[in-house]
Formats: sequence, C-alpha cells, structure tokens
Amino acid sequence: KRAAELKDERLFGRGLERPEGDFCPICTLPIPLPMEKHSVFMTCCLKQICRGCHVAALKRGMFDCAFCRTPTPIAGNDADVLTTFQTRVAKKDPQAILYLGRAYYHGTFGLQKDTRRAFQLYTEAAELGSIQALFGLGDSYDVGNGVEQDKAKAYAFYEKAAMQGHVQGRHNLGHIEAEKGNPDRAVRHWLISAN
Repeated sequence: KRAAELKDERLFGRGLERPEGDFCPICTLPIPLPMEKHSVFMTCCLKQICRGCHVAALKRGMFDCAFCRTPTPIAGNDADVLTTFQTRVAKKDPQAILYLGRAYYHGTFGLQKDTRRAFQLYTEAAELGSIQALFGLGDSYDVGNGVEQDKAKAYAFYEKAAMQGHVQGRHNLGHIEAEKGNPDRAVRHWLISAN
C-alpha cells in the first residue's frame, strides 16, 4: 500500500508546469491550448511561434521566420521541408524525428501514410527526450495505430508524458481513470491539466 501511495505522490506531484516547448520562443508566453490553433509551426527551425508574434513580424514586413530569420519555404514545396526534417533527423534531433513521425502518421509532406514507421520514429524521439513523442506513443497504444492496442502501455506512456508537464497526456489519464471507475483520481488529473 505504501508503494502505491509513493507512486501517486510522484504522479500527482510532478508535471504541474507546462514544458518549455509550450512557450513561444519569442515572447516567452505560454501558447494557449490547443496549441495547433494558436501558433504557427516553423519548418526551418521546428519552433512553435504564437500567432501574436507571427502577426507582429508580418506587420513589420518580416516575411522570413520570426525566430531564426530563415526565408520560409514556398508553400507546397514539400521536398524542401522534408529535406530539412531528414537533415535534422540524421543529427538525432528529437523534435525533427517527432515531426517526421507525424508526417508519416498523417501522410503529409509527400509521404505515404505509414503508422508503423510513425510509431518507430516516436519511439526514437522519446528515447532522445521528446515529451510529445511519449504522448504520441501513448496515443498509438491507446487506439492501436501502428501497434497492437494496449491500454496498459498507453497509460504508462501518458503517465510519463504527464509527469513532465504534457497537458493532453494528463487529461487522457483522467479519462482512463474515469473509465476504470476512479472518479476521484480522474478529477485530480483533470484539475492538474486545466491549470
């Protein structure tokens, strides 16, 4: 019983702050959730920039990347974006590996949809320290994309991501606990994810 109490103490005591990647690298403010709707992904430097900083840069006539000043690739030129990803993947950049995995998962940037390959890339990115990749692995196990469905493994990966501040991972833990019939634990996870 004491071991379970200690595990809960670690689980509910960690991950109370959002990770560094959830903050705009320019204004350093947290990007509102869902981040995909409130930020722009820069394929040159693999940074999420809040819409406010992006619009401010455009208003100043700055059409290059607001973070690294690299000229932005021409829209629809998937080959350039893919080359950038693959160059950084070769250097073991966890963010690039994660985004290449997402490209395979969704079949974007001219790649065929391949959930097994996406799962392999998520695994590699997670081993290199990507919190988003831990969530991606949990999601893959949760729904059975690219791997056999396994709710226990999904829970374990969501737990690892949540303990490092991943909001959606924490939220999903709440859903799993609710499905198990543990409303008190579910509410604790949801309250943490809401903050």
